[in-house]
Amino acid sequence: MDAQSYNAALADLRTVRDDIKKTQAALAKLEAARDKQVARLAAYDKAKAERIAPAAGLSLAEVVDRAPALAPQSLAAPTAPAPEPTAPTGPEPGTATAADAAPQPHVPQPAAPPAPDPADGVPQPVTSTAAPATSAAPNRPEAESVREDEPRTLPSIPDGEAGDVWFTHTKNLASTRPNFTQQARSTVFLDTITGVLVHRNQTHRLDLGTRSAADLLNAVFGVLPEGAERIYITAGAPWHRDADRHPYLRDAVAAWLNAPTPGWRTDTGRGRDRMAGHFVHARHPVARYLRDDESAHVEIRSMGEWFALEPGDDPATARDAFVLLWQALRRHWDDAVVMGSPSQTGRDLWTRTIPARGQYSDGYPVLSEDLRGLLHATAGQGRNELLAPPRVPEMLPQLVEYDRTFAYAKHTWKSPVGTPRRITGRQFAAWSEKEQTRALYGCGHWHIRATVPDTWDHVGLLPAPAPGDRAWHYPAAPGTIFTTWAGGPEVHTALTNPLAPWKIEVLDGLLWEDGKPLDDWGKKLKEAWSNLSAQAHFQQDVQQARAAHLASRAVRAILLYGIGSFAQRPRMVTGTTPRTQERDVPADAEIIGFDDELITWQKPTGFSRDPNAHPEWAAAIWSGARAALLTQRHRADDTYAGALHAAPGTVIAFRTDALYLTQPQAWPYHQQPGDYLKKGHLTGPLTAPTTEEQLLALRDAGRAALTPAPTTAGA
Repeated sequence: MDAQSYNAALADLRTVRDDIKKTQAALAKLEAARDKQVARLAAYDKAKAERIAPAAGLSLAEVVDRAPALAPQSLAAPTAPAPEPTAPTGPEPGTATAADAAPQPHVPQPAAPPAPDPADGVPQPVTSTAAPATSAAPNRPEAESVREDEPRTLPSIPDGEAGDVWFTHTKNLASTRPNFTQQARSTVFLDTITGVLVHRNQTHRLDLGTRSAADLLNAVFGVLPEGAERIYITAGAPWHRDADRHPYLRDAVAAWLNAPTPGWRTDTGRGRDRMAGHFVHARHPVARYLRDDESAHVEIRSMGEWFALEPGDDPATARDAFVLLWQALRRHWDDAVVMGSPSQTGRDLWTRTIPARGQYSDGYPVLSEDLRGLLHATAGQGRNELLAPPRVPEMLPQLVEYDRTFAYAKHTWKSPVGTPRRITGRQFAAWSEKEQTRALYGCGHWHIRATVPDTWDHVGLLPAPAPGDRAWHYPAAPGTIFTTWAGGPEVHTALTNPLAPWKIEVLDGLLWEDGKPLDDWGKKLKEAWSNLSAQAHFQQDVQQARAAHLASRAVRAILLYGIGSFAQRPRMVTGTTPRTQERDVPADAEIIGFDDELITWQKPTGFSRDPNAHPEWAAAIWSGARAALLTQRHRADDTYAGALHAAPGTVIAFRTDALYLTQPQAWPYHQQPGDYLKKGHLTGPLTAPTTEEQLLALRDAGRAALTPAPTTAGA
C-alpha cells in the first residue's frame, strides 16, 4: 500500500465511522420510542408480558425490566412481614472489601450527559419511594453481573498501611489568599426575544437575525465598538432555537454552541482562566469565543445561573440587580468583583477571607486524592425524596410547603480543618459515651451499620446507596439493616432523635479538628443577603425593589454554588476541531458530534490539582442541612421544627431544603437563615403525587394559592 491508497483508505474509514455514529443515534431513538410504547401498554389493566414481548422483539425478562407491573405474580416480592434481623455472616450490602475499596473519583463516564453540579447547588432529581420490599437478596457468584436495581457499593478505607497513606495532604497544594486584584469585565444584558440590549446606562434594540451565536456577537459588537467581555441572556434561550430537531435538549445546545461563527473561534483560555472552551448544559450553557485577530474575548451566559427572571423583568432590571449586588459585596470586600457565575464569585470571595496571619495564613492544604475520592463517592448533597402510597394516603387532605430560608448559610459556622484522624470501629467502641458524643458533635464522616427500630413508623434518617450514579435513598422499614457513610450531624440525629434511637455501629471514620474556614465568608454573605432583603421589602420604587430581591437571590446563589464548588466534581468541557485537523482532537476526548466542517468533542476537566478542592467542607454542610430537615432547635422560642416533629404519615416529600406536609405547622419564622418559611398551601382532597412532575405541579399551585407574605422577598 502506498501513501495515496493509505490516505484514501483513511477517508473511507472516516465515512464508515460517521455512518456508524448516525446509525447508533437513530437506533437509540427507536429504542427509546419502543420502551415508551411498552410502558404505555403496561398501563392497560389486562396487559400481559407474554403478548408484549414478541411484539417488541424483547424477552419476557426485558419487558418486565421496563415495566415491573407486568411481572408474574409468582415472581413478585413477598409481602410477609420483615424477618427479624440476624447477625451478618459476611460483608453487608454496600460495604466494600479492602481489596476493592479504593475509590475511583476521576474516571469519566462520557457516554452519559453530565448531571447538574450539586456541587453547584442544583437540586438533584426527586426519587419516588413506595413501601420498601423486605426480602433479602440471595447470594450470587462474584462473576455474575450486578443488577441495575441493586444498590451500588460504597468504598471503604483499606486496612493497615494501605489505608494509613490516605491520611495526608496533597503536596504543594493549598488554598491561599490571592496576591492579585480581580479584574471586572465589561458586561451587557440582552433579551433575545425583543432584541433589547442594556449596557451601563445605554439601551439599544438589535436585529439578532436567526439568533445564532454569530448573529448575537455581530449585533452586539456592531453597536458597541469597544465590545463586551460578557453577554448575559436575560430571555429567549437562543441555544434552544432548534430543540425540535434534536432528540435531547443538550444536543440542541451543543449544536448551537458549535455552529460556525465566521470571524470568531472557540476561546481555548488564557492566563488564569481555566474554564476554557464551551460548557454544554441543557439550561445554562456557557459559550466562549475569541475573535480571529485575538482582539476580543467574550462569554455568552444565561442569567438563570444567578436568579430566575419573570416575564416582566427586562434587561435593565437585571443590570440594576447586578449593580446592587456589587454594592452589597463591596461593603464587605474592598476588591469584590462579580464574576461570570455564582460559583466563581463565591470561591473568589472566599479566598479573600483566608487569614493573613495565624495558623492557616499559609493556606488550607488540600486532602489526598484518595480521601477526596472517598468523600466524592460517599457524601451526598441535598435530600430529595418523594414518599408515595402506600407510605402516605392516596388522597391528601392538603399540601403545605415549608422551605428553609437561605438554608446552607446556617451551617457555615464550623467546618473540618487539618488532616483527619482515622477512627476505627474498635477504637470508637472503646471510647466512653462522653468521648463518642464529642466525636459525633465534631467534624466527622462515619462508615456505619444502621438498624431501623422495630417500632419505627416515620421517615428514614440516614442516606443509603441506591441504584444509579450517586443516587441515595432513606431506609425506613422497621428492622432494616444497612451499611452506609454519613456525617456526624446525621449520625447524632439517628441516635438522639425524639421518637426512638436507632442502633448505630461505627465501622470506621474520619475525624477532623473543628475550625472556621468558612465562618467569615458566610457571615459577610448573610449580612449582604439581609441588607438586600430589607431593601426589597422597604423600597418604594417597584423596579428597584424587584432588583434588590433579585440581588438577594444572587447572594444566595453565591453561597450555595460556592459551597458546591468546594466539592470540585469533574466537569465536561466541549470544544471543536476542524475536520482537516482531526489529529488535534484531544486523546482523552469523546467525539459527540460532527458535520462537514467541524468535529465536536467533550472531555473531563481534572480537579486533582485544584487548590480550592475541599469536599470535606461541602460534605459537612450538606450533612448538617439534611439533619436540620429532620429536627432543628429554635433556642429563642424553646421549640423544635423539622420532619420528625410532624405526625407520622404527614411527610410527603423532601426537596433539598424544603418539606412538603399534609398538615400546617406552628413553626417559628423570624426571617433568619435556616428558619422554615411557609411558601405554599393547597387545600384538598388531592391525589398524592407519585412523580417529580406531579409534585412540582402541586407545589406551583400551592404557591399561587398562598398570598405572598412580606417576608418572602429575601427567602
